[in-house]
Amino acid sequence: MTSAEAPFPLARRGGTYVRQPTGYRAFIPKPLPPDPPLNMDAELLNRLSAADQALGRLDGTATLLPDPDRFVYTYIRKEAVLSSQIEGTQASLVDVLEYEASAPPRRPLGDAAEVVNYVVAMNYGLERLRDLPLSLRLIREIHARLLEGVRGSEWTPGEFRRSQNWVGAPGGLLADAAYIPPPVHEMNKALGDLELFLHDETPVPPLVKCALVHSQFETIHPFLDGNGRMGRLLMTFLLCQQGILSKPLLYLSYHFKRRRADYYERLQAVRDEGDWEGWVRFFLQGVAEVSAQATDTARRILALHEQHRGLIQARMRTANALRLLELLLKHPVISITEAASSLELTYGGVKRLMSELGKLGLLTEITGSERFRLYAYEPYLAILSEGTEPESSASPGAR
Repeated sequence: MTSAEAPFPLARRGGTYVRQPTGYRAFIPKPLPPDPPLNMDAELLNRLSAADQALGRLDGTATLLPDPDRFVYTYIRKEAVLSSQIEGTQASLVDVLEYEASAPPRRPLGDAAEVVNYVVAMNYGLERLRDLPLSLRLIREIHARLLEGVRGSEWTPGEFRRSQNWVGAPGGLLADAAYIPPPVHEMNKALGDLELFLHDETPVPPLVKCALVHSQFETIHPFLDGNGRMGRLLMTFLLCQQGILSKPLLYLSYHFKRRRADYYERLQAVRDEGDWEGWVRFFLQGVAEVSAQATDTARRILALHEQHRGLIQARMRTANALRLLELLLKHPVISITEAASSLELTYGGVKRLMSELGKLGLLTEITGSERFRLYAYEPYLAILSEGTEPESSASPGAR
């Protein structure tokens, strides 16, 4: 893609604001790709190269892990926590793992339930991508699982909106909106154009396409609730569908959470100024930074795993203790009952193993109760939880 002379002012490159019959001005996006094309100058090319290399190192590091799928289990939850926190939820990674490990089983409530739904939606989407290309149909299916039974479930999960929505202060009115997406008839056209771009085989660097799709989806805002989380899920699906990531180990929402104001500002600049380059630069910077951090995290986990294997072999000398350690990589918060069932060992045998791991400083009882106790693999969780602490600030409200 090269720069070209603009057939219309760059300020209208992302789309135009159109006054509606009732007086408000809604934004009507231009179809992708941007016209005039992205100006792939030296800076943008350098950022693309850095992001590609960092993502490649991350994907390569996954092959070094003793069992990548066990780490993916918790990485997905980390991305779910971070993406949900951008929308104002206050659940931490440990909160989510505790809810999932609770005994007896119970339906998660509150913010943790929203994060659990995000995990369900991601796993469902990754599974469906094996047989179905990323499409409007699949987006609706994933959205239905994202909002099932949680806050926003009253806003027709799995269905594109049939009324006007807007982005603004929580509880705010349309008249006070910070941004008003396209009305329904224009939204449907824009969604059709977006699906065509998703399936377009014209060569576009995969990371650039991912950036364009995310911004366009957020601009269209096709659901009454859950657009931010759904838009961030799309990034993972695109990266995996295009073979850029073999495992969903990238928690890009960390970049958006840490620079939340810049995130919204760059998205809005596409609409107001046609500044696609600014958004793509911001996106690529995030990919490079978070990929490097995730690679470092994976390597630290690998080192921790080897250290703890050596400690158990030297001090406990039992194969079942090593099996328990492997289980904790996937379920770092667990009950004795769950561990006994997974390992096919007796309750008493697992209780003794957990007691020994506790003496080695690997396991900590975190419930403080006599019944339904939960144990946390805290050294591992300390690494995984970095950056997932809840914040008091939240995103702009949306309807």
